[in-house]
Amino acid sequence: MEQTEQLKFVHLNDLHVSLGAKMVPFAGYSMPVLYTNLIQEHLAVRNSVGVFDVSHMGEFVVKGERATEFLQYVTSNDVSALVEGKVQYSCLPNDKGGIVDDLLVYKRNDNEYFLVVNASNIEKDWAWMQSHNSFGVEMQDISEGMSLFAVQGPKGVATMQKLTDLDLGSMEYYTFKEGTVAGISDVLIATTGYTGAGGMEVYVPNEHAEAMWKAIFEAGAEFNIVPVGLGARDTLRTEMGYCLYGHDIDDTTSPIEAGLGWITKFNKEFINADFHKKIKENGVTKKLVGFEMIDRGIPRQHYEIMDAAGNIIGEVTSGTQSPSMSKGIGMGYVATEFSKNGSEIYINIRNKYLKAVVTKMPFLKV
Repeated sequence: MEQTEQLKFVHLNDLHVSLGAKMVPFAGYSMPVLYTNLIQEHLAVRNSVGVFDVSHMGEFVVKGERATEFLQYVTSNDVSALVEGKVQYSCLPNDKGGIVDDLLVYKRNDNEYFLVVNASNIEKDWAWMQSHNSFGVEMQDISEGMSLFAVQGPKGVATMQKLTDLDLGSMEYYTFKEGTVAGISDVLIATTGYTGAGGMEVYVPNEHAEAMWKAIFEAGAEFNIVPVGLGARDTLRTEMGYCLYGHDIDDTTSPIEAGLGWITKFNKEFINADFHKKIKENGVTKKLVGFEMIDRGIPRQHYEIMDAAGNIIGEVTSGTQSPSMSKGIGMGYVATEFSKNGSEIYINIRNKYLKAVVTKMPFLKV
């Protein structure tokens, strides 16, 4: 009971309960994991449109003349490559060779950025960034006052376009606009998401959250829009091979090992850059790979990965039964010699060694 009392609640918690959502503790919040049926919710997003309330995520504003310089130092990606209205996926490297968190960086202008971080890491990220703020930038944690709805799926843009005069159809992937949506001013709307199904993410102050939620569902009615829980969010992101903090990346994993070399830019100085540069130059001893089950079975986090002789060569970090592909899929770190596409591996599922094959990600070609 004690844990339940300490849980935080998203602003629309009561609404989700009234919709029949199954609520579970996640990242310190009571969150909807399921409304009706995981496969139905998953396929609604893949084929049409569904809405996730992911208001547990954290939002920081970074302002100041040296804001770009500060973010160049604390994040791994090249912030100088951003133009106004563009979004960048990045991570906060720690000083021990791992990752404090992965995050999104939104560039409003040269002196102001909007950051989105994982719910479980809000306090940790804030403390880490503050401890390295020798650049005189102003930071604001606006997480508690913001709601975030992910309107995901091929009909996501068409749904949101009904609610605004902003031209959403011309927006490229990983860009954003700010304006009036559903009669609510100063809404940030972005072509981002965690599903690989297309769509948008909508940031709105809590006082307008319920009005926005209702407007989105009215607009999407003709597309059979549905609310979607964290269960389908996990199966959708796994099909795309997207890393989840605390599973596929954490305080001990280098972005190079995790296949995130593309967000780790060595044309600038950042925290612990030399460590990761050496890993890149010398090669990794373990590597994050995707795999598909050949034998019937569902891989889960922490299951052992074995070679044909029964030696442990790694560990599953994420795994599920793919609703789109009707087979078990997963991700995990393996010794580098087993990381090649097509390598045969075995997953220890309840003391049975079930055959799998290393596969290029994303698993689902969309």
